[in-house]
Amino acid sequence: MATISTLLLFSFFFLSLQFHNSSAQTWIRAGYWYAGSESPIPDINSALFTHLLCAFANVNSSTYRLSIPSADEQYFSGFTEFVRRRNPAIKTLLSIWNGQAETYKAIVGDKGNYSVLSSMVDKPSNRKSFIDSSIKTARLYGFEGLDLFWLYPNSTSDMSNVGILLDEWRAAVDSESRNSTQSKLVLTMALRYVPDGKSVSYPIESLKRNLDWGHVVAYDYHLPTKENVTGAHAALYDPYSHKNTDYGVRKWLSSGFPSEKLVLGLPFHGYAWTLANPKANNEVGSPASSLAVTQDGSMSYQYIKRYTRSYRAEIVYNASYVVNYCVIGATWIGFDDVEAVKAKIAYAKEKKLLGYNVFQVINDDNWVLSRAAQGEETDEGNKRRLLLLIILPVALIIILLAVIMCYVRQHKVLKSRGVTTLGNVSSYGNTNRPDAENLESDAPNLQVFSFSKIKEATNNFSNENKLGEGGFGIVYKGRLPRGQEIAVKRLSKTSTQGVEEFENEVSLTARLQHVNLTRVLGYCAEREEKMLVYEYMPKNSLDFYIFDPTRRHQLDWEKRVRIIEGITQGLLYLQEYSNFTIIHRDLKSSNVLLDNDMNPKISDFGMAKLFRKDDLEANTDRIVGTYGYVPPEYVRKGTYSMKYDVYSFGVLLLQIISGKRSTRYYGPSGNLHLLDYAYQTWEVGKGVEFFDPSLDDSSSNCKLLKCLQVALLCVQENPEDRPTMLEIYSMLRDETKAIGTPKRPAFTETRGGNVEHTSTSQQASCSANYLPISEVIPR
Repeated sequence: MATISTLLLFSFFFLSLQFHNSSAQTWIRAGYWYAGSESPIPDINSALFTHLLCAFANVNSSTYRLSIPSADEQYFSGFTEFVRRRNPAIKTLLSIWNGQAETYKAIVGDKGNYSVLSSMVDKPSNRKSFIDSSIKTARLYGFEGLDLFWLYPNSTSDMSNVGILLDEWRAAVDSESRNSTQSKLVLTMALRYVPDGKSVSYPIESLKRNLDWGHVVAYDYHLPTKENVTGAHAALYDPYSHKNTDYGVRKWLSSGFPSEKLVLGLPFHGYAWTLANPKANNEVGSPASSLAVTQDGSMSYQYIKRYTRSYRAEIVYNASYVVNYCVIGATWIGFDDVEAVKAKIAYAKEKKLLGYNVFQVINDDNWVLSRAAQGEETDEGNKRRLLLLIILPVALIIILLAVIMCYVRQHKVLKSRGVTTLGNVSSYGNTNRPDAENLESDAPNLQVFSFSKIKEATNNFSNENKLGEGGFGIVYKGRLPRGQEIAVKRLSKTSTQGVEEFENEVSLTARLQHVNLTRVLGYCAEREEKMLVYEYMPKNSLDFYIFDPTRRHQLDWEKRVRIIEGITQGLLYLQEYSNFTIIHRDLKSSNVLLDNDMNPKISDFGMAKLFRKDDLEANTDRIVGTYGYVPPEYVRKGTYSMKYDVYSFGVLLLQIISGKRSTRYYGPSGNLHLLDYAYQTWEVGKGVEFFDPSLDDSSSNCKLLKCLQVALLCVQENPEDRPTMLEIYSMLRDETKAIGTPKRPAFTETRGGNVEHTSTSQQASCSANYLPISEVIPR
C-alpha cells in the first residue's frame, strides 16, 4: 500500500510539473462581446475563453472621462458576474473606443475625425482625467483589465502622445495595485495589421513596455462597399497583395514587437458580393457588381452558416489564402470556417504568438469556431497527456476504479431517493426545483418514438426535410407511416445548453392542451439522441410574414387581429387557466407558428418556468431569452413573473402592427429604438407613422391606435405598471373600456444622429427558413 501511495505522489508531482512547464505562459483565448448585440450576456460560453472584453465605453468630449452609454450600463455592470458563472477563472476587460463611425474608418484605412482622442492624449490633465476614470470604472464594475480600441492615431504627434499615454497609464495601473489589495489590471490595445503606414508608425517601444498584449485586427482587408472584386477579407496569405495577415505579423515582429505579446485577431464574420458573371468567374478576386444580402454586405458567421444550409450551398476552402467561400446564384460570400480557423491557430503557434482574440464571440454558430480554435490549441497538450497515460497506468487504473465505486454508490443513493430514468430523460420525485417536472400533475402520456421510426419519417434527417435551425438543434419535417405530418426538433449533440430545456419541454408541454399552443406528440431518448415530436405547422412562423416586404401583404389587418387574439388566448391559458402559472420566457415572432388557416400557436417551451398559483415571482441565476424581448427587471436582477411575458407580448404587438424589427432604428433621423419610436409617435399623436402602411383597420372593431397604446402599457419600465393578460384581453376586446396612459418604455435607446451607424443585430427574412441576420458592427 505504501508503494502505491509513493507511486501516486510521484505521479501527480510529475504530472503537475509537466503541466506547469507547458503552461508557463498562458495561451490567450480572448473575444469581444458588443453591448449593442442581439445576444444576451449569459448566452456567452465563457468556458471557451480565458479573457472576454466588454465593448465599448466612450470618451467624453469635454471632460475626457470614460463614459458608458446609459442604455448599456446594465450590461457593463453585470458582465463579469454573468460570464464567471460558467467560468470562474475568466478575466474580463473593459474596452474603450473612438466611436463606431471613426473606428470603422480607422480599420479600413480612411481618414477619420479623431479629435476627441487626439485632444485627450495631447494634454497631461486630459490624459490624467481619462486614466483615473478608466481605472475607477473598471474597478466599479469588476473588470480585471482595460483595452484601448483606437486603431490608427491620426498623425505623428498622436502616435507619439499615445506612447506617453501608455507610459502614464501603466504607471497609474501599477500604483493603484500597490496601494490596494487588488491584482494589477491587464492593459491591452487593438493594433492595425501593420505597424506603420501613411507616414505614421506605432510607438513600438512604449507598446512593448506597457502592454500586456496587443491584438492585431487581422481582418476587413477587402469590403464590398469599397471594392468591385470579391476579396478574402481576412486572408492569412495573399500571393498578389500585401493586404494579408502573414505580411502584417511579420512586419510587427521585424519592428521589434515581441511575439509573446502579440495576439492574432480572428473574425467571426464575413462579407457578401454580387458577382458580375457568376458562371465564368466565382472565386477569390472575381469581378463583382455590388454588395449582397445585407446593407453593407457584412454577415455574422452564425448567419452565414444558416444561410448556406438553407440553400444547401457547397462551401469551398482555399488554402492559398486560407479562407472559405461559397457561391449561391450570383451571391459570393467569403468568410473563415473551421478549416481556416484551425490553420490560423496553427500559424499563431508556429510564430510563437501569445494567443488569439475573436471579434465578436456571439457571431459563432453553436460555438463551432471557438471549439475548433480550442481544439487546435490543445493538440500538443493531447500528445503530452498521451505520454503521461503510458507512464502512469497504475495511477489511472486506481482513479478509474474510484470513479466506478463513486458512481455505483451515487446510483444507489439516487435510487433510494426515488430517481428514475427513461432513456436520457430524467423524472425527479420530491425536489425544490420550480420546473414543471417537479410538480404533481396528471400529465397525458406522450408517445415514445424509436430512433429508427423518426429516421424513416424524416428520410434519414435529409436536408430536403429541414425546416429550420435554432440554438439547440435542427427542426425537420417528417411523415409517419399513416400519413400524419410531424415536426421533429433534434437536440444537437454538441449543444451544452439544451438538455435541461429538453427535459423541461417534454414534461411541461405534455400538460398543456390549448388550441393556441403547439401540441407535443411525443419524444425520442435513444442512442444518446434527444428529440421532440410536434404537430406540423405548415405556414411557418409569424416573423416569416410580418418582416418580409412581400409576404406581409398576406396578413391583412383582419388576419393580424386573429393572430393577436390567439396569442392573447394562449398566454391567458398559461397564466390563468392551466393548473399552474406558466412563464414562457421566450415569446417572440419566430416562436409563434401558424397553421393552415393562419391561426397562431405559441411554441418552444424549453425556457418556460412554472409557478404554483400562490407564487408571484421568482429569481434565477441563469438569464435566458432573446434580446429585444427580455424585460429590464430580468436582465438586471434575474427576476421573472407573469409580467415578463406581458413585456414580451408588448414588443410582439408593436412588431405586428408596424412590421418593424426591435433590432433596428427608426424616426426622421434614424436614431430611435423601436420602443422609443413607438412611444414618441403615440405621444405627439402621429401613431399612423408607426403603423405598417399596408394595414387598414376601418372595417375592424380592433383599432391600430388602441393596439399601439396597449402595447406601450405592456413595455413600461416598472412591471407593476404593466397590465395583466386579463386586462389586456379586456382592453383589446371592449371598445368602451378606458385605457391608461403609458409611461416611457423600458430600454429606450436613442442613437446619436451625427454618427454613422450599421445595426449590430438586424434581421431580415431571406429564405423559407426565416433566418436571423446578425450584422457585424463597423470595425
